[in-house]
Amino acid sequence: MRLLALSGSLRKRSSTGAVLRSALDLHDGPATTADIAALPHFNPDLDAEGAAPPPAVAALRTAAAAADAILVVSPEYAHGVPGTLKNALDWLVSSGECVDKPIAVITASPFPTGGNHANAQLRETLETMSGRIVPAACLEIPAIGPKTDPTTERVTDEATLTDLRAALQALRTA
Repeated sequence: MRLLALSGSLRKRSSTGAVLRSALDLHDGPATTADIAALPHFNPDLDAEGAAPPPAVAALRTAAAAADAILVVSPEYAHGVPGTLKNALDWLVSSGECVDKPIAVITASPFPTGGNHANAQLRETLETMSGRIVPAACLEIPAIGPKTDPTTERVTDEATLTDLRAALQALRTA
């Protein structure tokens, strides 16, 4: 399974990054992590018919088209999706790379809710884009802080790692 991974956090040492890196460590196939920080703000004028999209947009679309499945890992900011991640998804709306792709949505939060608001918003957005959300591959990870090791920047909590393995297996099966 060729996987495209999208992280909703741009912070270098984020718990979301630890979750993403851990998931990629558990994945047994090729994976591409998209650089969403390089994307310009979504503007349809930059994507006019017949014109080439900005290079970072073209790279994202190429990676999404080549992927068999998509893994989205995100924090929750103010009960919502981080703007940079929503911007990346906006660039994929009209081009169709997400249509019928199996998608896993994983959110992590220092709070007991596990980023449930962002998880629900991401699922709704991706379903609107005709992505195929795989419910068994979606997780909300609460109280993420003590479940990661800042030195290795990986998840160390065995229960969370078990959940990540199960989510990746469900995505692979889909």
